[in-house]
Amino acid sequence: MSSTVHTPRRVLILAAAPAQLLDIAGPAEILAQASRLGPATGSDARLYDLACHIVPEPGTPATSAGLPLSSTVTAETLLGWSALDTLIVAGGEGARRRGDEAAIRDLTRHLASRARRVVGVCTGAFILAASGCLNGRRVTTHWRWCDELARRHPGLAVDPEPIYVQDGRVWTSAGITAGMDLALALVEADHGHALALAVARELVMFLRRPGSQKQFSPHLTDRTGLSARLADLPSWMSENLHRPLRVETLAARVGLSPRQFARAFRAEAGTTPARMLERLRVDAARRMLESDGAALAAVATLCGFQADETMRRAFLRQVGVPPGDYRDRFRAERRLSQQTLPERSATA
Repeated sequence: MSSTVHTPRRVLILAAAPAQLLDIAGPAEILAQASRLGPATGSDARLYDLACHIVPEPGTPATSAGLPLSSTVTAETLLGWSALDTLIVAGGEGARRRGDEAAIRDLTRHLASRARRVVGVCTGAFILAASGCLNGRRVTTHWRWCDELARRHPGLAVDPEPIYVQDGRVWTSAGITAGMDLALALVEADHGHALALAVARELVMFLRRPGSQKQFSPHLTDRTGLSARLADLPSWMSENLHRPLRVETLAARVGLSPRQFARAFRAEAGTTPARMLERLRVDAARRMLESDGAALAAVATLCGFQADETMRRAFLRQVGVPPGDYRDRFRAERRLSQQTLPERSATA
């Protein structure tokens, strides 16, 4: 009796110092757990063969956290590789600042030409863009840096909304933890939904968010740039969503006339009070739909929407899917999470 021969997929994580630590560790842990939890297929049961190369910068720590991190493979060795399954380029300050360096650009271009799949995590997109790997592609990156990426590389279709994007063999993700969602999507594409779900469960990730889910978190109760008078208002709005929060009510809360308030809020928050309120209500409804079985009508009422249809239109604008579909996806994931993945066993 002989066992099935299995060749692990070779994956390289490439980064430029200083790199965002979680952009490296997050995807690496997802793939490592997939190898541990996936069914054995022969003498070498690893699904992924992971390597890491960090392009150093003299006097700069390898990671923005200041923690040391070493390459597992040299640049000279990488240049000798003839094939690579997946190239993952991590983000961080180094990616944004050093992507145009000739050594980084040339190494990235060389590796990408030999890879079946190319992945940019967070601002790793800056390195891939500088190397020409993203030309003509629809891509995303961290919401804070989307405008900068589009300005530097006008040939890209930069989409600031989704948490990750696939365009052909190229995948890019939003900021930091979204790289883990993208890595789970890679596992699912390679080995199926059951294994991706098992990895998410093992790492106490409730589920893999779909790429179409929007990067809406930074817009909510972020008080950056708000004056002392307005700084606490988003939090107060979040606690009173069930109330009819008209402009007059909000203005009175901060001691301004409605006209003064509307002008000041837009200048400081970069959006109107009505749009901020819709985002807060959608976020509250989203959390309820994720965690309990309340009817849509009840969720709409508790979150301050005037009707189910009002909530539906707001969800389509803010999240990209209607609330019923959003809740159904979570229910489906919850049912699947109750299923047991087959135990690993080697074929004799």
